[in-house]
Amino acid sequence: MRNLDAKDIGIVLKHSKAMIQGKHKGLFEGKILGSMFFEPSTRTRLSFESAMERLGGKVITAAEAGVTSSTKGETLSDSIKVISRYCDIIAMRHPYEGAARLAADAAKIPILNGGDGANQHPTQTLLDLFSIQETQKKIDGLSIAMVGDLKYGRTIHSLAQGLSLFKVRMFFVAPDILQMPKELLAELKAKGVRYSLHEKLEPIIPKVDILYDTRIQKERFPDPLEYEKVKNIYQIVPEMLARAKKNMRLMHPLPRVTEIHPSVDATPYAYYFQQAENGVYVRQALIALTLGLLPS
Repeated sequence: MRNLDAKDIGIVLKHSKAMIQGKHKGLFEGKILGSMFFEPSTRTRLSFESAMERLGGKVITAAEAGVTSSTKGETLSDSIKVISRYCDIIAMRHPYEGAARLAADAAKIPILNGGDGANQHPTQTLLDLFSIQETQKKIDGLSIAMVGDLKYGRTIHSLAQGLSLFKVRMFFVAPDILQMPKELLAELKAKGVRYSLHEKLEPIIPKVDILYDTRIQKERFPDPLEYEKVKNIYQIVPEMLARAKKNMRLMHPLPRVTEIHPSVDATPYAYYFQQAENGVYVRQALIALTLGLLPS
């Protein structure tokens, strides 16, 4: 996200809106997306693949090939150099931080980062920003709370950086052991971003336009006992939303476990399923822009 400015984001959001309106049918004809997911993924992988196929492109799935290559001792760099010769663009997820950058340096085609360890998830941030704009008709001037796993959550790290380009007020709600990394807080402070840290969720709900909830990620914890202490610390139920603003929308990168009760789905605040759908339109825009098929 540090590579993008507000103008870049605005271009992506504009083209994403055009994708919802169905203006670019057949745009990807003759193009192939390499889908390389070295880490489990449902929404990100399928939305990338759906984005490509809905506009006439084709997909080759290289995840199993990548895993096989790794077990044979092949480096990620070599795998990318080979697979990039079979397609026009690659969408990749990898468990190691910095893997996307390494892949981009190795390939002669664009690499779209679908998540690299606990580091970044930039395409998720772009669909989140698009979703915020869709629900609120703006981003500047909003109050946004991020809740849950703020330490290991790559979606949170990327979103905070993306929002730092706008005039927003942020609330970070987490137990101390899962609060935002100090280096990221320092970055926000240096940019003049208004934020505050909190442990209790309910007093924050009436203050915000967007409540961005996240799963406590068991797989990111080096110590299982630490996970057990915090796994159910926040659960949103309809009663907690009684004092929420009418325009407030509840977002979540999914999957959810216990942090949002299913009964919340029927409230007007729930937006997480539409948010997931928006991933198709935003990733269509990103693919088109990186392939030079739309003006930037």
